Amino acid sequence: MATTKEYRDFILGQLNLADDITVKPMMGEYLLYFKGKLFGGIYDNRLLVKITKSNESYGLDKALPYDGAKPMFLIDCVDDREKLKNIVFDTYKGLL
Repeated sequence: MATTKEYRDFILGQLNLADDITVKPMMGEYLLYFKGKLFGGIYDNRLLVKITKSNESYGLDKALPYDGAKPMFLIDCVDDREKLKNIVFDTYKGLL
């Protein structure tokens, strides 16, 4: 199941707290970049971020974005814009 445009727009609206976030469509889903670095994506109407040491403290559940992929952290607090921003920043820091 591909991500709906409504869910994509909702997530992008929630992420507008953080400057420098860009999105690229990919086969019905969306890859998310912060300052040019891939940190996560929107898959099947779910927001997922890469697993890093710096975002493990959030206690997020792991999920697969698609069959055969590496696990990622599932962000289930998409309504909490401040926490979402912190998760994105911490994920980015862990990717540097």
